Amino acid sequence: MRVFLIHVRDPQFYALPQDNAPKKNGRWQIMGFPPIGIMSLSSVLQRAGHECVMFDQANPDTPNAKIIEEIQRQKPDFIGMSFLSTTSYPYAKVMAREIRAACGDELPLAFGGVFASLNAKLVKAQCKEVNFVCRGDGEQLLLDLLDNLDDPSKVMGITWTDADGNVVENMPRPLDRDLDQWPYPDRDGLDLDFVESMPLDVPVVLSMDRFTTMQTSRGCPWPCVFCDIPVFNEGKWRSWSAEHVVEELKMLDAQGYRSVYFVDDHFLLRPKRIEAICNGIIEAGIKITWGCEGRVDSVAQHLFPLMAKANCRTLMFGLESGSQAVLDRLRKEQTLEEVETAVRNAKRAGIPIVHGFFVLGSPDETPDDVRATFDFAARLPLDTFGFNRLCVYRGTPLWKEYVLRGLVDDVADWYKYFKCSEIDPTCLPGEQIHELRKKGLIKLFIAKLRNYPLPTLRLLRHFAKFMPLGDIIYLLIKPFIGSTSGATKAEVLSRAVEHASLKDRAAELTQLSDEEIHAATSSEPYQLAALAEREAYKAEAAKRVPVTAGAD
Repeated sequence: MRVFLIHVRDPQFYALPQDNAPKKNGRWQIMGFPPIGIMSLSSVLQRAGHECVMFDQANPDTPNAKIIEEIQRQKPDFIGMSFLSTTSYPYAKVMAREIRAACGDELPLAFGGVFASLNAKLVKAQCKEVNFVCRGDGEQLLLDLLDNLDDPSKVMGITWTDADGNVVENMPRPLDRDLDQWPYPDRDGLDLDFVESMPLDVPVVLSMDRFTTMQTSRGCPWPCVFCDIPVFNEGKWRSWSAEHVVEELKMLDAQGYRSVYFVDDHFLLRPKRIEAICNGIIEAGIKITWGCEGRVDSVAQHLFPLMAKANCRTLMFGLESGSQAVLDRLRKEQTLEEVETAVRNAKRAGIPIVHGFFVLGSPDETPDDVRATFDFAARLPLDTFGFNRLCVYRGTPLWKEYVLRGLVDDVADWYKYFKCSEIDPTCLPGEQIHELRKKGLIKLFIAKLRNYPLPTLRLLRHFAKFMPLGDIIYLLIKPFIGSTSGATKAEVLSRAVEHASLKDRAAELTQLSDEEIHAATSSEPYQLAALAEREAYKAEAAKRVPVTAGAD
């Protein structure tokens, strides 16, 4: 069969090159992570004898209209659309409806990804244009579905509609424990070059080396209230063998990749596996530098020096708060002492970049807690850090709590996400969080320059190798120019795409600007809207901080 796989992106989590033009080789550079989900499925399909064509919506050359044109030209037998979260779901719905309107009712169309898996029956009922919602691991599921399109009742792990119009949820598929059985991801099927940058919304370029991602494990068993990963993975952690990981790194090294980020939810489990991976890298003479994320209470901290020797360049921790009361409220199951020990151990081991993720606006957080968080961050030898507002969405323990407290409606609100500070009276107001963050960041920047002057200047000099001065200034002042309250554009859109009988024209009923409506519902590449928003931020930043002429 000919299969199209489409990765639908939330445009706030990637960026296009500043000059908004492809490189000389004709390939666009994307600041963001490759879509390893569809790349993995592509390899699985090809090994089974299917033909697979991939699209990544980060590519400006493949807006919805172009993909539909290719569907009409190549006539695939099946289309799979993958998206990660609540914020991507509206874009997936828009695309599904455009495909169905242009290509008719016969073409099988499926959704997959974490949000779709955790809300499968609701997604299927709401987005009737989609034939199947695939739940959980996709490798064997997709193969089974392609073999049983005429009788999907045989396929475990899918949600579909029977001949009587009833939404049917087949038995769940057991978690796949033998991950080594699957081939390496298809990294040649997309005409894109990905630039190594910090994950999520920290727009920092780390290098211009050839970059990709790997997954060496799935899942995280810890019960943090804001996270849906334990629910999606049934509280389990599964991994590829150390041998499989090293062999994939050897292959990437031979192909000219020089940087890899492990997109594992928690890499720092099973010290023996970590040790075997690091020793394998060293013994094979692999030159690739790599990064990963893990918890601060990992028992593998004695391996940090070995990780550094094996070219680990970036280690990221979910620190969340400098208040033990807030950590306990979030059910992080970690202490401030463990945080400080892990960060200092990583730096002593020689890992160049240690990053801390923090959240603000948690339930029951006080102004003193916020100030304590910034004071704590100032004491830690972190190289980079991010302070984001805590949000809640369906599938997390915090969502269930909010349903019980009457703060969200599980029937009406299931496809939305909210800043906690906008709906929870136990959270600080958005305006107050914004002011506390501004003051905290000023103190934090001063403390970094005072307490860690040489590492801070070295890091800024490293960024300056790959980023224009204007971008670095924008990065530094972005926290001071953001919105103080109200829904973000993604939040508004998540509530707008579905709107009674006018769902296909829902953006017209919202407060979205004309540009945002166009980006969300027209055939133009919505990536350009994200670039426009970024440029608007930079323009605002330029009013406040002089930028050297020609820096951009």
